[in-house]
Amino acid sequence: MKLACVIHRYGADIAGGSEAHCRQLAERLAAAGHEVAVFTSCAKDYVTWANAYPAGTSMLNGVTIRRFPVRRTRRIKVFADLSDEVFDARSSPDRQEAWFGENGPDTPALLEHLRLHGREFDLVLFWSYRYAPTFFGLPLVAERAVLLPTAEDDPAIGLDVLEEFFRKPAGFLFLTPEEEALVTLRAGEALDPSAVIGAGLAPAPPRGDRARLDALDVPPQFVLYLGRVDRNKGCHTMFEYFAEHLADGGADTTLVLAGPAKLTIPSHPRIMPLGLVDDGTRDALLAHAAALIVPSPYESLSMSLLEGWNHGTPALVNAFCAVLQGQARRANGGVWYRSAREFSAGLTWLLTEPEGPRALGAQGGAYVSREYRWPVVMQRVEALLEEVLRRRSSLA
Repeated sequence: MKLACVIHRYGADIAGGSEAHCRQLAERLAAAGHEVAVFTSCAKDYVTWANAYPAGTSMLNGVTIRRFPVRRTRRIKVFADLSDEVFDARSSPDRQEAWFGENGPDTPALLEHLRLHGREFDLVLFWSYRYAPTFFGLPLVAERAVLLPTAEDDPAIGLDVLEEFFRKPAGFLFLTPEEEALVTLRAGEALDPSAVIGAGLAPAPPRGDRARLDALDVPPQFVLYLGRVDRNKGCHTMFEYFAEHLADGGADTTLVLAGPAKLTIPSHPRIMPLGLVDDGTRDALLAHAAALIVPSPYESLSMSLLEGWNHGTPALVNAFCAVLQGQARRANGGVWYRSAREFSAGLTWLLTEPEGPRALGAQGGAYVSREYRWPVVMQRVEALLEEVLRRRSSLA
């Protein structure tokens, strides 16, 4: 098949869930013999959308990458005010569509390229409905579009214009059953054909080198937060609950943070930010952590949760996120919380119970091995793409 992938940012040096998912699928589809091109912006920073990569065509791991310039950086205050307007009260379709434009990135040349050349591809895969290249680009090639919404149960999913938008694609690839249910409810009709594919993981390497952690002064006993330290990821609440846990006499531990910070991290003797770490350190942290904390209220799939289980590490997750609770229930690989009190009780159990947490970690690992190895994921992807193409051919 000749395939195009549309994504707001793309590159091996970009840390983002949907961006990594797109890159990994694109490279594996290319390795399987498909002709794969990626259409993306020149931006690297998802806040400003400032041009960082040169416009034009390049190759990476068998995938053709075509980058288009961002016409203007994000107008932060305009976007914030418009978000308040469309999320707090019923607004017109024009204002809601304007929200997608302000969310960006603003890449008119990418949309024009899709309009002129999109039909040269058998199928066009779009990641993340909330970003402008997908929201405005998918309707241009709807009859051959496959949408990976990466939808979360946040305010944006309630915008009225999405009911019509979610009815346009020729097929869907979802990350979790919860995401599929959310988008189906929003569309108001069954979405067919579709498949829940998850995301692929290779088997974890042998138990990570503890010496890497010693060199960073990571204490022998710690719990881990992995990913972007961001308010949207629930980190502010995690910090509050963790401090209360220690102040109230909960089991003593250190909270280690591994990821870029987008908010101010409290100065606390038991909170240890490491910033972005290399793969070897990441593996060591995952392997040696007593537990992984995933506090996000909004997820379409938590890769950090899967990575923790891949190393046999049990999890403590935010129960207000249906995706996280669903993942934890299906894997039987963690416990969940709805309050500071439940957070502290769950954390204390994970830190002090001799056998139960180890069993949860092992069950999480078995779940990942069954459901999230790359051959399993790619079989699901290929089957859905072939079905969409078959239906298109039957209508020709």
